[in-house]
Amino acid sequence: MADVSDFDVLILGAGSGGYACALRAAQLGLRVGLVEKGNLGGTCLHVGCIPTKALLHAAEVADSARESEQFGVRASLEGIDMAGVNAYKDGVVQRLFKGLTGLMKSRGITFIEGTGRLTGPCEVSVDGTPYAADHVVLASGSYPRSLPGLDIDGERVITSEEALRLDRVPASVVVLGGGVIGCEFASVWRSFGAEVTIVEALPRLVPLEDEASSKALERAFRKRGIGFRTGTPFQSVKTTDDGVAVTVEGGEVLEAELLLVAVGRGPATDGLGYDEQGVAMDRGFVLADERCRTNLENVWAVGDIVPGLQLAHRGFQQGIFVAEEIAGLSPTPLDEAGIPRVTYSHPEVASVGLTEAEAGETYGADAIESLTLDLGGNGKSQILKTQGFVKLVRRKDGPVVGVHLVGDRVGELVGEAQLIYNWEGYPEDVASLVHAHPTQNEALGEAHLALAGKPLHSHS
Repeated sequence: MADVSDFDVLILGAGSGGYACALRAAQLGLRVGLVEKGNLGGTCLHVGCIPTKALLHAAEVADSARESEQFGVRASLEGIDMAGVNAYKDGVVQRLFKGLTGLMKSRGITFIEGTGRLTGPCEVSVDGTPYAADHVVLASGSYPRSLPGLDIDGERVITSEEALRLDRVPASVVVLGGGVIGCEFASVWRSFGAEVTIVEALPRLVPLEDEASSKALERAFRKRGIGFRTGTPFQSVKTTDDGVAVTVEGGEVLEAELLLVAVGRGPATDGLGYDEQGVAMDRGFVLADERCRTNLENVWAVGDIVPGLQLAHRGFQQGIFVAEEIAGLSPTPLDEAGIPRVTYSHPEVASVGLTEAEAGETYGADAIESLTLDLGGNGKSQILKTQGFVKLVRRKDGPVVGVHLVGDRVGELVGEAQLIYNWEGYPEDVASLVHAHPTQNEALGEAHLALAGKPLHSHS
């Protein structure tokens, strides 16, 4: 059968997971087909990470202008030109899209435009045309989720996708969901001058992060005038003449021009034939083992459709993994805890590994220790006028099992943090490395020095 198939690998979905798999498989000499109904690059490039971070950079520029006096620079913020902001954001996306399209062509990957469905164990039909392959990789991605009874109208009640297309700065917004997406948009709109209130059902903002990180972000948001209600489930919303009236548990009504629904993302698997072909699933997610294998032979799954962190770089890495696995290279499976996580709000929150609570549950509370180093003593952080910390969690006499960072630009530090975690670094190992001065990276070095029992700038 193999010699009559159209492709060695046929990938359903051209987001981060799908296109990474396609590029690596082609590099390894496999015949690759890539099916996509939308744009190459998927959510991350077009309506996710890239455009959102462009908005966040524009927000940082607005804050810099507004707060320039503290640096002895007399600048003033005349306003936000949303058409200009969007032109900048779309320009970034288009350049990356063009680069990616060129890369696909140069690698000899067959791009099949249209809606693909799994129609056999190793067959995908694209708008009725069947293609056979030795291996099929499911990489259909995710969509912005809503809550039961909460209808998205795209005008007053919107998701992140409509939020990225707004041609104005709303006067006021209620953000439903205090996770990464909710906090990032709240941060942008506040920098642009909007009144913002976050509503989160769980007890704290960014609830998947270490509790200390949540507290630091809440403190910073409070200072910036971003309102939030934690431990407050949503009840209902109705549109009014001026916008929306949102009722939360306890009866409080919050009025605003817009309601952003940011309650997470669901797996985009509906109607794609996975069920009919017998792919094992759970509430729309495709179940795959640590080697990204589904229960069907030669059918693989990567990215947001697989339970776990819904992050572009996770899908990307899984895509590369599957290509190498199919090519017989036996790569090492991904450690989910070793995937870095960043919330690009002002201030940023970044982490890798286990929270202190998770480490306590895993190893026992008596078997771990933690150390928090305030960024107050870090020269570069003082220059940037940012506050925050580096928090380390380790096994006693063992490696560092969690790194948690809060402060402007700390997302850039998570690269070293993930090496420390993934290489099972001991505090002594990192303490002997030289960190350039003045950088925020030094704070990582200092924290490890302190944890190794030789604090220099910190009292412990």
